[in-house]
Amino acid sequence: MNDLQEKTSKNELLDELEVAMANMPMVDLKVVDRFTEGMYIRELHVPAGTMVTTMTHKKQHPFVVSQGKIMVTSDNEGSVILEAPHTGITEPNTRRAAKALTDTIWTTFHVTNETDVAKIAEEILEPKDMSLISATAGKEISCGYTKSLTE
Repeated sequence: MNDLQEKTSKNELLDELEVAMANMPMVDLKVVDRFTEGMYIRELHVPAGTMVTTMTHKKQHPFVVSQGKIMVTSDNEGSVILEAPHTGITEPNTRRAAKALTDTIWTTFHVTNETDVAKIAEEILEPKDMSLISATAGKEISCGYTKSLTE
C-alpha cells in the first residue's frame, strides 16, 4: 500500500475531489424519475466531459448504462470504463467518481413503495454533509437526488 492510501481513505479523497469540483462550472444534469409498483427508476443524463461523484449507497441495486461510455472508479469496481449496453449491480457502501467520455445515460433501479424522491434518497443513500462543498462553491449544493423530472 502506498503512503497516500495509508494517510487518506477513498472517501476522504472523494470528498477532496468534490470540494475541488465545487470551484468548477456546475452542470445541471437531466434526471428523469419514473415509478412503478414497488420500484423507483432514476435515469441520469451525463454530458460528455462531465465529472460526477455519487453518494454512498446503502442498498444493493441494479444499474444500466444504456447510452455512452463512462470511466468509473470505486472501491468495489476499481477503475473501469463502462460502455453501453452495460448492466451492473451496485453493492452497499459503494461510492463512485465518474467521468463521461461520451454523452451517457445511467439508470438505477430501487425497490421501494415510496414516491417522494427526498424520502427515497434517505432510504437508499448514506447522509452526507454538503456544507464544505457549498461553502467552496459559494452557494447551496444539494446531493442531486431532490431535483428531477417525472415522466
